[in-house]
Amino acid sequence: MFGLIVVIILGYIGYRYSKRGTPRKEPGWRFSGPVYAPSSSMPTTRAQQRGETGEAVVDAELRRVLTWLCGDDFHLHAGAVLIEHAPGTPFPTAEIDHMLVTPFGLFVIETKNWRGRIVHGMGYDDLEVVRADGTRETRRSPLAQNRTKVAFLNEKLPRVWRIEGVGVFASPDCSLDGDLSPSLLHVTELAYFFRMRRHEYLRSGQKPVNIKTAWDAIMLNASVSDEKLDEHRKRVRANPQVSPINAD
Repeated sequence: MFGLIVVIILGYIGYRYSKRGTPRKEPGWRFSGPVYAPSSSMPTTRAQQRGETGEAVVDAELRRVLTWLCGDDFHLHAGAVLIEHAPGTPFPTAEIDHMLVTPFGLFVIETKNWRGRIVHGMGYDDLEVVRADGTRETRRSPLAQNRTKVAFLNEKLPRVWRIEGVGVFASPDCSLDGDLSPSLLHVTELAYFFRMRRHEYLRSGQKPVNIKTAWDAIMLNASVSDEKLDEHRKRVRANPQVSPINAD
């Protein structure tokens, strides 16, 4: 099943790239929406294409899982969301791969398409990717990348809404060490993760998040504009010392 999903999504992404010259309408409000489509009109690098492939796999699985758990009572934007968390600084914006709103909380999801075994690194915010040949590469944890984004949303949005950062690894050639944070998941673990989060919410007796109200509040502090996303990504490429890029 997972392999079939990957094949379908790869075909869809290839179709989308072939249509890059066709103007795309700004996405309107919808609860569940279509499968993921790359949001930027910039020419893409091989690493970015690999990253977008991973994001498409995670997007499809999120939609499947949340439809199973919530019907159409959730919102997942079909593409990246940009927040301006540090206005007036050299690097004022941050990109969220998947911004998910559910009745039981808001989730900031960072996707990685790394291959190998993922283990703790030497630093608190580091992970190591252990290749099949035994070589290791240190990379920044998706949870560390999400920290500022989650803090920004917590500052701007009502505290009654639970906001959680999650890191998801998309590649079928990836495995996670058992000592890693439970907020670092393989894409195949998303169903169990969100079923548990929903169970915790139902037992707590908390009021559900109003999906449209929450999304509208997020959009007061965020953008899904292709133009702004392109500007952000150009700044990332031009200023790697300000915002380090980890290959997806």
